[in-house]
Amino acid sequence: MEPVSTIEGRAIPLGLANIDTDVIIPAHWLKTITREGLGRGAFETLRAEPGNVFAAPEFAGAPILIAGDNFGCGSSREHAAWALADLGIAAVIAPSFGDIFAGNAFKNGILAVALPRQAVDRLLEVARDHPITVDLDSQTVTTPFQDRFAFEVDPFRKHCLANGLDEIGLTLASEAAIETYENSRAEHMRWLGPARGGAA
Repeated sequence: MEPVSTIEGRAIPLGLANIDTDVIIPAHWLKTITREGLGRGAFETLRAEPGNVFAAPEFAGAPILIAGDNFGCGSSREHAAWALADLGIAAVIAPSFGDIFAGNAFKNGILAVALPRQAVDRLLEVARDHPITVDLDSQTVTTPFQDRFAFEVDPFRKHCLANGLDEIGLTLASEAAIETYENSRAEHMRWLGPARGGAA
């Protein structure tokens, strides 16, 4: 997982409320066994509508998505976060998120930024023509017009995102402590069997 620090660029001004995970990635895309390529199916039904924001060339490759209330509600499919990541989205800004989606986004290196509706409305306005910046370190979203909106983030999640640590990375970061414990266990509780990689 890539570390998250400053995410700067154009933001897709979606703005719609109650975008569920089936809208983010429709069910017929869930047969895949890989995360790659899911961006092609992201927001498939919305992208089929004429004049949708995803078709606008100025938002091609945008790393930020701005949505309405309750983004990511619905099913618990982790594919929704996978699809966003494959689409190139590194941060989603909305007034509120589905709890499971927010957890899945975090585990896949996507920063979910919850801001008051008034702040989101302002960002939607700015995003139509200008870039915005999301800074994880200072926990702020800023615009070229001196707008500055602070957001909260769980300290543990911030640490993991800033250091690019997923669950596997967190485990590997404790590898020395795990090995020390395993060796101690093997020495003092021989009836449990040998330590990892050790001899009987």
